[in-house]
Amino acid sequence: MVLNYIWIFFFLVAFVVAVFRLLVEGDTEVFSAMMTSTFDMSKSGFEISLGLTGVLTLWMGIMKIGERGGAVQVMSRLISPFFRRLFPELPKDSPAHGSIMMNFAANMLGLDNAATPMGLKAMQQMQQLNPQKEAASNAQIMFLVLNTSGLTIVPVSIMVYRAQLGAVNPTDIFIPILLATYFSTLVGMISVAICQKINLFDRVILAYVGGVSLLMAGIIWYFSCLDEEAVKVVSGLASNIILFGIIVAFIGMAAWKRINVYDAFIEGAKDGFTTAVKIIPYLIAILVAIGVFRASGAMDMIMTGITRCVEGLGFNSDWVDALPTALMKPLSGSGARGMMIDTMKTFGADSFAGRLACTFQGATDTTFYIIAVYFGAVGIKNTRYAIPCGLIADLAGIIAAIAIAYLFFA
Repeated sequence: MVLNYIWIFFFLVAFVVAVFRLLVEGDTEVFSAMMTSTFDMSKSGFEISLGLTGVLTLWMGIMKIGERGGAVQVMSRLISPFFRRLFPELPKDSPAHGSIMMNFAANMLGLDNAATPMGLKAMQQMQQLNPQKEAASNAQIMFLVLNTSGLTIVPVSIMVYRAQLGAVNPTDIFIPILLATYFSTLVGMISVAICQKINLFDRVILAYVGGVSLLMAGIIWYFSCLDEEAVKVVSGLASNIILFGIIVAFIGMAAWKRINVYDAFIEGAKDGFTTAVKIIPYLIAILVAIGVFRASGAMDMIMTGITRCVEGLGFNSDWVDALPTALMKPLSGSGARGMMIDTMKTFGADSFAGRLACTFQGATDTTFYIIAVYFGAVGIKNTRYAIPCGLIADLAGIIAAIAIAYLFFA
């Protein structure tokens, strides 16, 4: 529903701005540029989707190997003690614990197809324990906010888009996204914990959060000590080693369990091909709307206004070009993806704006969409403080993404 309004908004505002430029500025080419943009963006959307087929097929196959080999179950066991402290109202024997762990583990690995069903199942199991059926319980709110913070270890789709749009090193955004999404998740968790009076000084919570925070701080400190060229080289090398290590680990785990690795890959690869084909209409729809909006001059007007405000405050404004992705992400995943692609096409996949847009895309998730789907599935109407906490997490992710992008890419 939100994307419907956004789509209509792009076309109506583009028309109004174009009429203004025609009547007031005498620009007789604006409508021609807008129509040309519709054809160009339709072609681009199809070509990008077609180009995604091979790489997406590969990664979906690898992810299926990991799923069959038990990677999701391993991650669930690793994070289980921590999440039990974050959901104190759930009984220890509640089946919701298992669904929650599986959902987060699948999300971390980018297994959206596996994560969503487990997430909906977790919501239904928590709803059975909810004394007020139309109001979100504390456990449901914590679960939703952690989901909307978008914690992902392997941002496969973003790397695939970067590869398709000509990035020299498509994986160079891996570590920046990992850092940004961590801060988003941490702030979201803390904001909900404060509202629910959860003891954040519990030894288990401190051990998990403190350990990961020290690791993230160490990464940031290490890269801050390197010069610009060394940052690019080391981050790119580390990203590729980690990602290939994950591939080898998935294959090794599956082989150890005597899973038919090849058949598992083929099964996942088929899903990747189907996914690539399915996104064609969605990608074309949003890219055409964004293209018209940009061709009319409306996008430039908004970005120029924001840039002047930022520069007037004495700050560097290089990050403003990537801002549309950040603003769209809480509202629509498809819209944010379109904005990210538009930024990379306009400024280049390896530009500062292009890389920052990718970092924005991976730092958080679609807050309003997730809340609508998950709460709607169990009939919850009173979301309480879920939306404010989710948006706080989004804001933390955006700020972190900007700061980290300046460290890695400026």
